[in-house]
Amino acid sequence: MTAVSEVLARAKDEGRAALVGYLPVGFPDVEGSVRAVRALVESGVDIVEVGLPYTDPLMDGPVIQTAATRALEGGVRVRDVFTAVRAVHEAGAAAVVMTYWNPVLHYGVDRFAADLSAAGGSGLITPDLVPDEAQEWIEASDRHDLDRIFLVAPSSTTERLRMTTGAARGFVYVAALMGVTGARTSVGDAAGALVERTRAVTDLPLCVGLGVSTREQVAQVAGFADGVIVGSALVRTLVDAPDPDTGLADLRALARELAAGAREGGR
Repeated sequence: MTAVSEVLARAKDEGRAALVGYLPVGFPDVEGSVRAVRALVESGVDIVEVGLPYTDPLMDGPVIQTAATRALEGGVRVRDVFTAVRAVHEAGAAAVVMTYWNPVLHYGVDRFAADLSAAGGSGLITPDLVPDEAQEWIEASDRHDLDRIFLVAPSSTTERLRMTTGAARGFVYVAALMGVTGARTSVGDAAGALVERTRAVTDLPLCVGLGVSTREQVAQVAGFADGVIVGSALVRTLVDAPDPDTGLADLRALARELAAGAREGGR
């Protein structure tokens, strides 16, 4: 059992949803991003999703794209993601890496898995890797005891839900809507309906992301999901800040609010 599974089981025992927070490594710089992921853990985030900046971020909206672009301009490297993962692990939370597949292929699939495991990471979220094409990653994740977190979307058929969840481990990333990351004014009905359809085919924990940005939205999603994933709203505190210290203070304040929401909406 990885740290992610332990965290989700503990949250369930406590009658609440887990809070999953996303931040990219390398923004505003590598050292600053390490301070930021530690701040998430200290503010109540249960699982930290460490993003690996990529030049063609198909799933990411403008806020995360801005941070990723600046990180790449600042010279962030693939190996830096393991530094951030290790910081999350040492701070006492579970860490997963969110990455598009090309950087992993370029780094070497087994080498990436080995380095992630050595850093204390639990697994990967791979938005552009479908289970049908993931045999090399499935074998590497088995060798290194890592979770493989695939996505389901409102467009997924029942057959696709069954196949995707059958290949996943740790949790299933339930995309609340079709589109890219970014804050929305409301969560909508699609997320709850998709969670219900997915629960019918798997016992894995289901964590909902895309469009969740406020304490109230986290509480709403926590009422029907095992975990709530927040990304753009957290990244925005750092992107919009006039200086790093202000950004870190704003990040801590928002993370505490979101953590409270995860506890308010527990099932």
